[in-house]
Amino acid sequence: MRFVVSCFVTLLCLGTTATFAAAPEPTTDEQKTLYALGLAINQSLNNFSLSEAEFEIVQSGIIDGFTKRPAKVDLQAFGPKIQQLQQSRASVIAEGEKKLGAAFLAKAAAASGSKKTESGALITTMKEGKGATPKVSDMVKVQYNGTLIDGTVFDSTLKQGEPPTLVVSEMSKCWTEGIQQMKVGGKSRLICPSNLAYRDKGLPPLIKPGATLVFEIDLLEIVAKPTPQ
Repeated sequence: MRFVVSCFVTLLCLGTTATFAAAPEPTTDEQKTLYALGLAINQSLNNFSLSEAEFEIVQSGIIDGFTKRPAKVDLQAFGPKIQQLQQSRASVIAEGEKKLGAAFLAKAAAASGSKKTESGALITTMKEGKGATPKVSDMVKVQYNGTLIDGTVFDSTLKQGEPPTLVVSEMSKCWTEGIQQMKVGGKSRLICPSNLAYRDKGLPPLIKPGATLVFEIDLLEIVAKPTPQ
């Protein structure tokens, strides 16, 4: 996120366009790239939760920088405060997401067949496997679909080619605990609260700070480790 913030500070200095009137539909590759630049700037603002009035102030900074008008504030003095503002706004978002996540977890925990792991993740067997159960030192081949609690997909292997092979000990704590409660050939739903996921930082733009994540995991096989030569 520091890279995004530093890029945003640079963009505030350089500006992107002289006006914010409706632009023509981008047609050339260069125009589409410039449009993508605008989308990227917008993504970097997500954790600030700007109101329309605040966004207008941001716009005025971009316009003044681009048109080389005298700056209304000292960037050297206030530039470092951008990250502080982002962190404070992200904390507010995280608190809201944690409340939603806690309610979601409570409802899911009441469902038949759900079990809590040692660290507080929630796992529910969707299809019972008949094979072996992985150990923490094993490598496994999986298919998975990762969503937010509202169903928005943020990561999925389903449309990729070969399912990924992962080392259990190198997974997140949520996954490490969950995968060791599955058997090969089985499918489980794993819910990871924010403290076992991306915590208060999130993973903008898709995953908000404090977000609870949901994974549907198919455990395809335990992969034999290559024999050292």
